[in-house]
Amino acid sequence: MILKAGINVLRLSAFFILFFCFSTHGQYHEYGKITFERKTNLLKKYKGKSRMMRFVTEENKIKIDKFELVFNDTASAFTPIKEVEEGRMGWLTTKNSYYQYLQEESQYTILALFGQNVNIKDSLPSRKWKITNSTRNISGYNCRKALYEKNDSTRIYAWYANELTTSIGPEGYCGLPGVILGLATEDGGIVYFAKSIEFYKPKEEDLTPDLGKGKVFTLEALKIKIEKDYGNTPWGKGMFDDLFRWL
Repeated sequence: MILKAGINVLRLSAFFILFFCFSTHGQYHEYGKITFERKTNLLKKYKGKSRMMRFVTEENKIKIDKFELVFNDTASAFTPIKEVEEGRMGWLTTKNSYYQYLQEESQYTILALFGQNVNIKDSLPSRKWKITNSTRNISGYNCRKALYEKNDSTRIYAWYANELTTSIGPEGYCGLPGVILGLATEDGGIVYFAKSIEFYKPKEEDLTPDLGKGKVFTLEALKIKIEKDYGNTPWGKGMFDDLFRWL
């Protein structure tokens, strides 16, 4: 009888252990903060651009930038994390901010351009995703891989976590059934991965852009202006491609 009672206690203990593990790892979240690390291969990014390649060597070809994504169930803010002065290498990568409002289907983008911020307000981007059966673990979450073909020469891969339920991601990417924790160009030249995840409810000001007094463009109006002002310069086309790589 004592032995049987002991076995029952062990079974009950095992049940509670399994239940606890499942409930803490498998629970769903609709708010929090994610810290991302972006690695940019500068040799791939500036291949064929001799003016830029003067600054890039095999030793410094991988540039690392950090961002944070704060979110709740209806809004998100993706912003760069300011670190120490980067010197002449700082301008070789873009550091833009994105504020998304899912119920309104709107997005504010703040482009860092020539040391100034350029404000864009437009609708949420619409992208046709192909969800695959491939998975990988990112920051403890089993993420499913999705593919977006922007055009004939540009493919973007994303890995999203179902357990983080808001449809958002880095660089204003969205439209998948969960938060995007990994994002990469097909050649691996630019790669984002989540490095840490915290769960707390962000304040309203954390999800509100500071637009200053600058003019607010639509995306199409800004494209037209850049083409008009810089389209005929030797470096204008490259700047245009770089700015709108993710948009």
